[in-house]
Amino acid sequence: MKKIAAALLAPIIIFCHFGSVVSAEEVSLNISAPSAILMEASTGQVIYERNAEERLHPASITKIMTLLLIFEALEEGKISLTDQVATSAYAQSMGGSQVFLEEGEVQTVDTLIKCIAVASGNDAAVAMAEYIAGSEEEFVKKMNQRAKELGMAQTTFEDCCGLTDSEGHMTTARDVALMSRELIIKHPDIYNYTKIWMEDIVHETARGSTPFTLSSTNKLLKQYEYTTGLKTGSTNAAKYCLSATARKNDIDLIAVIMKAPDPKGRFSDAVSLLNYGFSVSNVYKDENKDSLNDQQIEGGVEESVPLVYGGTFQYLDVSGKNLSQVTKEIKVAEVGNAPVEEGQKAGEAVYMLDGTKIGSVDILYGASVKEAVFKDYIWKVLVKFWL
Repeated sequence: MKKIAAALLAPIIIFCHFGSVVSAEEVSLNISAPSAILMEASTGQVIYERNAEERLHPASITKIMTLLLIFEALEEGKISLTDQVATSAYAQSMGGSQVFLEEGEVQTVDTLIKCIAVASGNDAAVAMAEYIAGSEEEFVKKMNQRAKELGMAQTTFEDCCGLTDSEGHMTTARDVALMSRELIIKHPDIYNYTKIWMEDIVHETARGSTPFTLSSTNKLLKQYEYTTGLKTGSTNAAKYCLSATARKNDIDLIAVIMKAPDPKGRFSDAVSLLNYGFSVSNVYKDENKDSLNDQQIEGGVEESVPLVYGGTFQYLDVSGKNLSQVTKEIKVAEVGNAPVEEGQKAGEAVYMLDGTKIGSVDILYGASVKEAVFKDYIWKVLVKFWL
C-alpha cells in the first residue's frame, strides 16, 4: 500500500482549463507596487499579475523558504518542536530585524519558529539554519535546491534571512507565490504562528530570565479580517515586500507584493488584490470519496482488483460559471489484463463543464495482480470443483 499512500499524498490534481489570467492592463486595481501576483492556493492558478517575472530583491520574505525547510525537517522527523537550539556567535551577530538572542542562549524550535514567523528575527533564522544543516552556507544550498524543485526558475538565495541585497539574492513575485503555496498547502500548521499578533518569549541567559515581546510585522492581521499570514520584508534595495495569505469561504488566496514604495502601500496593495480575488473566485472541489467498482482482470492470479482515486480534484473559475453543472465521468476499461501493479494508472475521472473538459484525476490500481501460470489455473479448477 506504500505506492497508493504516496499517490494519495502527491499533488495528482490535474487542471486542463483555467480560463484567462488577468493582467494589470485588463483590470483597474489600485496597486502601487511595480510587481505583484495573485494566486489561488489550492489550484495554484494565477488570477492576476503585474510584472510577476521581474527579478527583484526579496528581503525577509526570503524566510518563507527558511520556514518551509524547517517544517519539512519537522515532517521528516529530523527535528522536533521541543528540540533545544543553542545560539551561535554568528547567529547573534545578525543585524536588521532580530529578537536579540545571545550567544549560548537556548530556545526550542517552537519558540524560534515564532521568532521567525512573527517578528522576522534574522538571528532566529540563522540559529535554525545552523541547527538543521550545520551552517547557514549549507542551509542556503538546501534552499536553492528546493527552489529548483518547486520550479522557482528565477530565484537564487545567498542567505537564509534576506539581509543580502546583492544580485545573487533575487526572486520574482511568481516564485514567492510558489514557495508560499508549498508552505501553506503542505504545512498548514504554519498558521499557528503567522496568525500571532503578539506573544511573549523569555530570554534565559547568564544574567537571568528576561521577557521579550514578539510583535507581528504583518499589519494585515489587524487590518484585514481574512488574513492568515504570511511574511513581510524590507531593505533599501527591496523596498517593501509582502506575501499575504487570506481565507474566505474556504478559498485561500496568496497575494505577493514586491518593491512597494512605502510600508503602508504593500498592505493596501495586498488588500486590493485579495478583495478582487475573493470577488471573482469560485472553487469546485471533489474529494473523490465515492467508491469505485473493482475491475475484472484476465489472466491473473486474482480475478478482480480494487480501484482507487489518485487524489482530490479542484477547479477554480473566475468567470462566473455555474459550477453545480460540473459532471464527472469514470473512464476505466471493464476488463484489464494481468499483470498490474499497485499504484499503476487504470483510467481516469474526467470533469466536464459546458461541454469542455476542465480537468481529470487518475484512477489507480489498489493492489497488484500477478500473471497466472499453469499451476494457478489448476488451483482455480480444483477450488471450483471443491466448492
